[in-house]
Amino acid sequence: MSVANPEYAKMLSFSKYFKILLIGLLLPLILSIIILSYVPPVSRDALTHHLAVPKLYLKHGSIYEIPELECSYSPMNLDLLYLIPLYFGNDIIPKFIHFSFALLTAWLIFSYLKKRIDTCYALFGVLLFLSLPVIIKLSITVYVDLGLIYFSTASILYLLKWIEKNFDIKYLIYSAIFCGLALGTKYNGLVLLFLLTLFVPFIYLRFFKNKTASQSKAICYSAVFMIISLIVFSPWMIKNYIWTSNPIYPLYDNLINHGKEVSNKKIASHSSDSTRSTSINNSNKAKGNWGPFAIRKLVYGEKWWETAAIPVRVFFQGKDNNPKLFDGRLNPYLFLLTFIAFINFRKQSNELRTEQKIFLTFALLFLLYAFVQTDMRIRYIAPIIPPLVILSVFGLNEITTVINKKYSENTRALLKGSIFAFVVFLVSFNIFYIISQFRIVQPMSYISGRVGRDEYIEKYRPEYAAINYANHNVSVNARILCLFLGNRGYYFDREIAFTFDLVPKVVLQEGSSDKILFDLERRRITHILVRYDFYNKWLQDNYNNREKEVINKFFKKHTNLNFTKNGHGLYRLKNQSVEDT
Repeated sequence: MSVANPEYAKMLSFSKYFKILLIGLLLPLILSIIILSYVPPVSRDALTHHLAVPKLYLKHGSIYEIPELECSYSPMNLDLLYLIPLYFGNDIIPKFIHFSFALLTAWLIFSYLKKRIDTCYALFGVLLFLSLPVIIKLSITVYVDLGLIYFSTASILYLLKWIEKNFDIKYLIYSAIFCGLALGTKYNGLVLLFLLTLFVPFIYLRFFKNKTASQSKAICYSAVFMIISLIVFSPWMIKNYIWTSNPIYPLYDNLINHGKEVSNKKIASHSSDSTRSTSINNSNKAKGNWGPFAIRKLVYGEKWWETAAIPVRVFFQGKDNNPKLFDGRLNPYLFLLTFIAFINFRKQSNELRTEQKIFLTFALLFLLYAFVQTDMRIRYIAPIIPPLVILSVFGLNEITTVINKKYSENTRALLKGSIFAFVVFLVSFNIFYIISQFRIVQPMSYISGRVGRDEYIEKYRPEYAAINYANHNVSVNARILCLFLGNRGYYFDREIAFTFDLVPKVVLQEGSSDKILFDLERRRITHILVRYDFYNKWLQDNYNNREKEVINKFFKKHTNLNFTKNGHGLYRLKNQSVEDT
């Protein structure tokens, strides 16, 4: 008769209760995200792109070129999914579609860690991922980044499966398909394609057990991966090439269409609202030529060492809606625990060492590429989050393993308690973040019915009152010129045009308010919607007194103020054939 090991029984008992604890934390976390999502969309990118463009496609009855919206040329795998609920008049369900990709990614993390460690650590990895501030923010917003995260993670894990299954090509094909889906979700997937295409031959030459491995075969595998990825991505490339002669427009358009000016001319010919002044164009062009380091220095006043430390700072600093602080938040455990995972690296199995090296190399290269190419935003490096979460769990497991091997039972209990307290302290940042989101989003006021849909939207989007008025009181044939509304066009049910300038400066230089009216009528403008504070500052900074007098005379002589609220005004041009309702 065998006698049970008391230490083993104690470990099993702890594991059982720890699983219950983790599940008990995950369920309210997921419920909180669902509650936070159950409000009308008010985020900028949703109103300018991810909902606005699908709404225009539905109105038109098909996908069509929208030259005045540069974002409409981006790949739209997830945006097309949002078409379905929009067709039925629901713009909240797209948030849940987006969140579903976070849950799918969490399942990938769980499946991988359960196989490599155990269920407890797998559940902990899911908690670390879903509770990250940036993941919570994305989960309650109509963006596409969670789709990119899911497809990129699946692509990497299938690449690891390719190694595990002795380079069975079907797993390489699966990896390439997911990479292509990532490309079709957001242009950031191009970095994924570049890195994994480079990884494939190195992985094959380094880890193929048969001595017959050759460089030519490795290059062929790399070519297969790239070609299949691009085939999956090709519908978006073909569309853009037909419209702009650039398959990845607007990226690298100066290089691809150098000397042709195809895209710019095409857009100018289609758009009847190319109204930005020469000074704006020159300003934007100059800013576009600034590198990310120049932006950090000139715009944010950072010292060189602060900029150089950004790849580390992103894990410790971060604030929503603050570009200087990367417009999002991660958590320090992604940095600290990741490097702990490599303490006893040489003692681990060859398979595990291979996978950890691939995770770390991918994360570092992706992070460094974003660092040198763009003004850093947390969302730009989103694909590195799952690999870092997995490495963080390995790091925590490594700490526990070292403690169990080197210390007595009493000391182990003390050290494990300290480690647990430290991890709880780090995770508490995530908990405080989600609590803060309830204060910001205030979902219960809407869900309970205390605040109606229009009132809720207006609270976060002050221009909505004027938009709502226009939708109910302006003729369906009207065309509204929007000044300084940030291209947020989703809630408009009337044709709109966005610009900074009322008219080009060349029109103002003629010194006649009648000329302004003529130019607007030529562009079929019937109404003007203005955000006063931004537009007044723009006039003050960019126009001389004579030009401002001409503009003021135009508004007095040729417009009627129909509606004003929350610092926005809706004007109707006089003598228009289109009558308001």
